[in-house]
Parts: sequence; structure tokens; C-alpha cells
Amino acid sequence: MRLLRDVLLVGFGTYGQFLVTLITLPLTARLLGAEGVGLVAVGMSAYFLGSVLVDLGATQYFSARVHDADLPRVRGAYAVVRTAIFGALVVALAVGWSAGLHGAPRMLLVGAVAGGIWSLSEDWLLIGHGRFGASTAYQAAGRVTYLVILLLALPRFPTPEVALACLGASSSVTVAATWIDAERRIGRLQPTVAVGSVLRTAAPVLASRLLLTGYGQGGAAAYSAVLNAASLGVFSAADRLVRAGQSVLDPIGFALLPRMVRRSGDADFDRRVHRGAVGCVAVAVVAAAAITVAAPLAVRVVYGSGFEQAVDLLRIMAWILPATTLTSYVTTAVLPARRRTSTVLTGAVVGVATAGTALAITAVTGSVLTMVLGVLVSEWAVATWFVVTALRSPRPPSTPAVAPTHPNS
Repeated sequence: MRLLRDVLLVGFGTYGQFLVTLITLPLTARLLGAEGVGLVAVGMSAYFLGSVLVDLGATQYFSARVHDADLPRVRGAYAVVRTAIFGALVVALAVGWSAGLHGAPRMLLVGAVAGGIWSLSEDWLLIGHGRFGASTAYQAAGRVTYLVILLLALPRFPTPEVALACLGASSSVTVAATWIDAERRIGRLQPTVAVGSVLRTAAPVLASRLLLTGYGQGGAAAYSAVLNAASLGVFSAADRLVRAGQSVLDPIGFALLPRMVRRSGDADFDRRVHRGAVGCVAVAVVAAAAITVAAPLAVRVVYGSGFEQAVDLLRIMAWILPATTLTSYVTTAVLPARRRTSTVLTGAVVGVATAGTALAITAVTGSVLTMVLGVLVSEWAVATWFVVTALRSPRPPSTPAVAPTHPNS
């Protein structure tokens, strides 16, 4: 029951924007139409890419180190790196806006900055200490703020840029709350320019996470080069609903991370890993079947009568859930506990190679169905790779991780 509680708390906190999205999507779809939804999809793709770029995609690995003696140095260096990257994204947006960029290029920049704001938070410290309740409370405050801002602003200014700007602005509430919490419980930040260790740890993970996000949640950004905004809007209608389901399943790995770190030196660690993988896939299969059955009703209620083409796409995309859940479990719980980074990178290369092939085919066919099938094949290719390399391979000998001693763990 405690694990289920943690999964629900992390799910609502870390991925709560998808639960809020189920409320705001009908408003967005009816105000912006298929073309506007397509541009929002491009912006949301950039949102995920920007968030990964700013936090180096390595929050799980740094969360696993919150009990290490050198945490103040790691925290200071990590803050400096994130701030520098976010500053570069803001400058890029200012330059692009001044240059008169419109459509998909502008949405890429707006989305990246919005996602970057989110990644400035100190939530990784809360997750590492197992303080899922506090994490949920701070992020829920941001989600409620997003709802209020969007409901007030979008009807008056119905543009894709405003939709993404509301999401980015609301993240500042969560960022401020996590920084205040960290200052009170851990101490004052000690910035340092000695960022070499942080960059060495994050480099392979960042590369892999950018690749993974590029063909997954960030796929619409790449496909915007070969599909028009209306087709992207139909794809987004299916994709956002499936990603909402994925957001409910992904927290399993986050909730298991502190437990995996504590038990990484146990003799039965591999057995626990395999049992967790089977459980994740079983839950995801049930979720995929439910979405397949409910697809017509879901599309009609959320998007209205103008998105009927999304029903068949949703039924296909639902079956990425077993694959994405398995991948998330391995990359957020298993590999950080083992402190292995190269496996994530090689898995991402597999996914990008598959997605690149699908992108080339879509450029020829111009069909959104080709895009959906490409996403499906890419996600399963990566999941298969992790089964072969990360779950079946014997655990390399290593020094057992130090068991957390924080009272809230």
C-alpha cells in the first residue's frame, strides 16, 4: 500500500500536467481548432525537450546521490549548469521572436523555454529523500495555477503561444516552493563552477534522454517538418491521450527508485528487478486495452466532432504503453540504482534509428498513419533492447549503495 501511495503521489506531482490537460484539452481544441492543436503539439514536444536539456535528463541519477557526502558540491554545480542552459534558451527565444519567427519554429522556442522553467526546480532532492507528499503538494499548486491562468487568458487571447506560456508561467510556483523547501531542510545553495563531475555523469544520460524524448514525447517537433499543422493536430489528439495514460504509469519507476537504491546490494536484487518489470507490463497492458475500448468516447468527449480521425490512431498508439512503461521502469529505477549510464544511451540510439526510418517514410507518404506506426515500432524496439541488455544481463560487480538514513525516506 505504501508503494501504491508513492506511485499516486509521484504521478500527480511529476506528471500532473497530463491530468490537468484532460480538463484543458477540450477548451484548447475548441478555441484553436485542429491547426492550433497541431502547433500546440509542436510546442509541447519542445517543452519536453527543453525540460530534458535544462535538467540534463539526469534527475534520477542525482536523486540517487542525495545521501552522498558530496551533495552540497553536486547541488551547487547542478544549479549552475541548469541556470546557464536555461539562460541560453531564453536568449534564443528573444532572438527568434525579434527575427519574426512564426508557426512551428516559434512554438519550438516557446515550448523549450516553458519546459526549461519546470526543470529549474529542486524536486530531485525531494524524490531522492522519498518526500513524495511534499513534491506532490508543491507541484499541485503549480497545476492549479496553470488551470486558473489558462481559463482566464486563452479565451481572451486564443493563440498556441499563450497556451504554452501559461504552462511555463505556472511552473514558477513549483520552482519557488521547492527552492524554499531545499533551503530550509538542506541548507543554503553553494554555487560552484567546478561542474566537470556533474557534466561527466550527465553527458551520456542527456544524450540518451534527448534521443528518447525526440522520438517519443518530442516526436511532433520532428514530424512537423513533413506533416502539415492539421495532420499534426489529429496526431496530437491521439498522442496526448496516450501520454496521459503513460504519465499515470511512469511514476512506478520514480516511486521504486529510493527502494532500489537501498536494496541494490542485496543478493536478490535481480529477482526484484524482474518481478517489477513483469508487474509494470501487466498493468500497462490493462491500461492499453481500456484505452482501445474507450477510444471513440474519449475522442468525442475531449475533442468534439472535428477529430473523428483520431479514434483509429488512438487505438494503435495505446499499445505503446507496455513498451514505454517498461522503458521508464528500467531508466528511472533500475539503471540509476546500478549507476549505469551507457545502457540508456545505446537504447536511445536504437529508438532514434527506428524513428528516423519512419520519418523518412512519412516524408514520402505524407500520412499521419505512418507516423503513428513509426512511434509504435520505435517504442517497442527500445523496450526490447532494455529487456535484452538491462534485464537479462547479470549485474556487474560494484560497491553496494549506501542505505539512506534520512528520517523521511
